[in-house]
Amino acid sequence: MASEAPEGSQFDARQFDARMNELLTVDGQDFFTSYDEVYDSFDAMNLHENLLRGIYAYGSYVECVIRLSFEGFEKPSAIQQRGIVPFCKGLDVIQQAQSGTGKTATFCSGILQRLDCDNVQCQALVLAPTRELAQQIEKVMRALGDFLGVKVHACVGGTSVREDQRILQAGVHVVVGTPGRVFDMLRRQSLRPDSIRMFVLDEADEMLSRGFKDQIYDIFQLLPAEVQVGVFSATMPPEALEITRKFMKRPVRILVKRDELTLEGIKQFYVNVEKEEWKLETLCDLYETLAITQSVIFVNTRRKVDWLTDKMRSRDHTVSATHGDMDQNTRDIIMREFRSGSSRVLITTDLLARGIDVQQVSLVINFDLPTQPENYLHRIGRSGRFGRKGVAINFVTRDDERMLSDIQRFYNVVVEELPNNIADLL
Repeated sequence: MASEAPEGSQFDARQFDARMNELLTVDGQDFFTSYDEVYDSFDAMNLHENLLRGIYAYGSYVECVIRLSFEGFEKPSAIQQRGIVPFCKGLDVIQQAQSGTGKTATFCSGILQRLDCDNVQCQALVLAPTRELAQQIEKVMRALGDFLGVKVHACVGGTSVREDQRILQAGVHVVVGTPGRVFDMLRRQSLRPDSIRMFVLDEADEMLSRGFKDQIYDIFQLLPAEVQVGVFSATMPPEALEITRKFMKRPVRILVKRDELTLEGIKQFYVNVEKEEWKLETLCDLYETLAITQSVIFVNTRRKVDWLTDKMRSRDHTVSATHGDMDQNTRDIIMREFRSGSSRVLITTDLLARGIDVQQVSLVINFDLPTQPENYLHRIGRSGRFGRKGVAINFVTRDDERMLSDIQRFYNVVVEELPNNIADLL
């Protein structure tokens, strides 16, 4: 479950840069190794034939479903061109790339290439911060491994423990899960770690910076000593890099420079609302624009999701809402409706900001600015995926001006004031 940042968090860009420089070296030497090979096609990567069949079939399926022409899986994205092969070679990797560029397919392809599909034992463990993301990774892994006969299971909270135990004991090749349930299955010995040789953290900054750190350590201690570790994320703040040094061996570093992280094709604007209490009226004024497309509205707390949802509905505006206090079945139904387009405006916390691939989203509203600059990218990354255009609108009070300034400096962008012709931009 994604954490919501504490109130009043402050960000200091100079401290950030200084700490990053410290972490990139150990005893005066680079902690990371480099990997410069670039593969312009999947065919050039020497992947198993049946894995290639899965990659191309999945690309065709995605293109058909969203009726969108993009290179996608015909030509590897930048992170896939550089990131799949070192993982296939068994190297520890830290890979950073912007949202929507194919990180999930990168590590899924690397895992599938290295699997012994004749051995129905868990050989790869993937951890994600939310149930929704873990279930999405499972679907991608199944799709890419369709012609390999791979068995994948999502091990997440909110589901039957007994059913998890039954499936794991019957045998799977890959487990994708959230830390709490995975550790529980390891503790019960329903998930045997003996054959696990690949360990992946997705959205690693979220996993390592917040409430999951101790669970990650506990899980790692139970894995074989020679396990390969892969760390994937859109951002990699100092605390995350610091922790990776404890359980990675000279990892290959594939990092996008910070000033390249802002998503191309996302137009970013702010609305000067001055006071917190004026945000609701501003949002209602925008509602007709919201409803013509798929829109996500981010707030910083679960309580505020409920409050804003009630206020919007009381004014006869149709909205959906999801957050971590809802039961899993309800969250699944809401996300299914939103993905299908039957629900068009979704109010949520940062629970949804990381890795949940809603292809049709073209508008994101930050009703509350995130309390950490890193989360800004994850939020607006819900739009414009695979190079498609999108719009992000930030509500800014007088108290938010410092954070907006930090965000602009952090990503080297200029966020302009919202023009009157917003509907023309979508």
